[in-house]
Amino acid sequence: MSELAARLRADQITSRKAADKDRTLVLGTVLASLKNRELELNQPVEDAEVVVLLRKQIKQRLDSVEQYRKGARDDLASKEEYEIGVLKGYLPPDVDPDEIRATARDAVSSGATELGKLMGILMARFKGKADGKVINQIAREALQQG
Repeated sequence: MSELAARLRADQITSRKAADKDRTLVLGTVLASLKNRELELNQPVEDAEVVVLLRKQIKQRLDSVEQYRKGARDDLASKEEYEIGVLKGYLPPDVDPDEIRATARDAVSSGATELGKLMGILMARFKGKADGKVINQIAREALQQG
C-alpha cells in the first residue's frame, strides 16, 4: 500500500472517531475509488496513481461547483468546495511551471515538434506533479515559440 493511501485510511479512521461526517464521507469516497483502481490494475496503487486519482476527483468536484453555481445552488457548491479543500490537503505541491517550460523547450529543441509527442514527454515526467491542463498549455506555448 502506498504511503498516501495509508495516510488517507488513517485520516478516515480519525475523522470517524471525531464524528466528522463530512470528512469521513469524502475520504470514504476516495478510498472506494482507490480500491476500484487497485482491482482494475490487479495490484496495489503507488503514490503517483493516488495523486492522479485525487486530481481527477478534484476536477469532477470543480465541474460540479460550476454547475451548482449556474443553478443557484450555493449550498451544494459550498459542500463541493469543502470536499475540494479536503482533497487538496493530500496533494503534493505542484511543480513550478518554469520547470515544465524548461523541459518543454528542451524537448522541442530535441525534435518533439508535434503536440502529442511533446505531451507524452511532459506527462511522463510530470504525471501526478502538475495539472494536465497546465502542462498542455505550456506544451502549446513551447510549440508556438518553436
